Amino acid sequence: MSRRDSSQVPSGRAVALRYDGGDGAPVVVASGMGHLAEKIVEVASESGVPVYEDNSLATMLSQLALGQEIPDSLYRAIVEIYVYFLKFDPNDPERSRREREAIDKQAAPAPRAETHSAPGGSAAQGQSAKGAT
Repeated sequence: MSRRDSSQVPSGRAVALRYDGGDGAPVVVASGMGHLAEKIVEVASESGVPVYEDNSLATMLSQLALGQEIPDSLYRAIVEIYVYFLKFDPNDPERSRREREAIDKQAAPAPRAETHSAPGGSAAQGQSAKGAT
């Protein structure tokens, strides 16, 4: 289903996309704010269409015209959502999140060892921790 309770629309915006495959990009087929956003989410949920919450992406997509293909700059975000839905397991809704976190941990730069000179000329090993995003 989704990463949230679909009865709420916290951003107050909802955008529906359609992708027919082929060479074209996904197309905006519905967009709205407030009550209309709630109805978009309600109809999607009742129709078995997966719902995904991303407030900033919804804001960007809501600026597109109905029938407009998503721009190249948003492809990566949309592909990540499609992959999320392809991997979604209704029996284990948190699986995709756990897998994404594990991938993020692997991609984060590992702390590297640095050698520091200690008094008397001996070497001491230390860890240089880099902040992960």
